[in-house]
Parts: sequence; C-alpha cells; structure tokens
Amino acid sequence: MTRADLLALAAILLWASLAALGVSLSHVPPLLLTGLGLLVGSLIALPLSGGRLAAWRVPLPTLALGVYGLFGFHLLLFMALRSAPPLQANLVNYLWPLGMVVLAPLILPGVRLRAGHVGAALMGFAGAAVVILGRGNGAALQGGWHGGYALALCSAFVWSTYSLGTRRVAAFPTAAVGSFAAVSGVLALLAHAVLEPTPALSLRDGLLIAGLGLGPLGGAFFLWDAALKQGDPRRIGLLSFLTPLLSTLVVALTTGQALSASVALGAALIVGGAVWGSRTRGD
Repeated sequence: MTRADLLALAAILLWASLAALGVSLSHVPPLLLTGLGLLVGSLIALPLSGGRLAAWRVPLPTLALGVYGLFGFHLLLFMALRSAPPLQANLVNYLWPLGMVVLAPLILPGVRLRAGHVGAALMGFAGAAVVILGRGNGAALQGGWHGGYALALCSAFVWSTYSLGTRRVAAFPTAAVGSFAAVSGVLALLAHAVLEPTPALSLRDGLLIAGLGLGPLGGAFFLWDAALKQGDPRRIGLLSFLTPLLSTLVVALTTGQALSASVALGAALIVGGAVWGSRTRGD
C-alpha cells in the first residue's frame, strides 16, 4: 500500500464519522451544518501554511474548481436528499468513486482504463449498494422516477470531476484547500439563509460542529487533496467505496445496532474490488 493510499484511507475514515456526527446534529439544517463545518475546517490551513495566508491564494480558475467541488457537491446532494427517496438518492450519489475510475482516462493525460479497473469499480459499487440498501432496515425501495435522482447523479459527477480536475490545474499547495473550504462555507451559509430556518445552537452543538469541521468537513479534504497529488486516482476511487461500509460500522458502534449480513456481503465485495483493482496494471 502506497503513501497516497494511506492518505486516502485517512480521509475515508474521517468521512465515515460524518453519519454518526450527523445523527447527533440531525436538528441542525444541513446547509447551516455544512457552512459552519467548512469554515471551521478551513482553519486547518493555518498550521499547514505556517500562518501565511499567501499560501491560500490560488489562480481564480483553481479557486472556482475548488468551490465547484466542495460547495457544488454538498448543495446538489442535500437538494437530492430533500426531493427524492434518500436511500436511492444516496446510492446514486455513490457513483462518484466509479466516476473517478471511468473518467480518469478522459480527464488525465497518460491514464488508460483497463477491463480490470472497470470490473473492480463495478464490484465496489455493488458492495456499496448492498451496504446502503441494507441500512434501510426493511424499508421498501420506492419505484418511479424522481428529479432528485438527477441531482444526486450531478453531485456524484461534481465530486469525481473535481477530484480528477485538481490534477489538471496549475500545481497548488494543499494548504490552499483552506480557501476552497472558506468560500464554500460562506456560500453554504448564504444558501442556508435563503432555504432553511435558523435554529438556536447549544454549546454541545458548537463542540460537535467543531469536530465536524476538523474531521469529515475539513481534515478529510486536505488529506484527500494530498492523496490525489501523489497517487493513482483509479486506485483511490476504488478505495472510496469503503466510505459507506465504514460509515455503517461507525453508526452501529455508536448506537449499539447489530450488524446485518448485508454489511458482511458488502464488505466482501468492496474489499474484493479494491484488491482486484490494485492488481490491475496501470499506465
């Protein structure tokens, strides 16, 4: 396992805590939660840059790409979850790791797609589907088309293309992710002011939001950027299917829920896909 793989896994582990924190903060509107979390997360750039705000500065196209990724992804996902059955919308959104694998040759020069990468990505998505649908606790899937599915698909496209796109723009320090998070946080708060009511927050809420910002809505983005700068995006995309699995495990541990057979099956498919993909020769 490479250093980039370890950095990606660290980001995935932090993202896995998002569901558990979200349960504790379920009374806080999602855009407000995202805006505050991203603003807290942006402060991680200060020690990374030695306190120099100059390290946050990037060309306008690079900043636009960062805001497109962090703000666009969350806004589209929350809109999808509000307008479509959340179980299916979440599943559609988890096409983004598959998108990273499939789109890499189209976006990154010198990267080729082999049958092993596609097969491994499909296996990983199948595992994620088993885990996500298993979290429905017997809830029936709702049939028919919902416009929210298109929003969820767009959110998946945004995150996969943002992740790959960071390899196409001029090189920038990982500390500059702080500017992506800060601008995205402000935009999320503006969207909250238009779309959501503002509740009163307690001290406990504030501490949990700080943890959210330092972890899944902050630290994870810096680790993700560092991983993408150093590693193969196809391998990193395959590892990303671990996110719904680990998220389910964290929720089960924190709430005392029993694990179902679907989690074990999903784990086998996800890990099997990751192993298969890692053994596929890359270019």
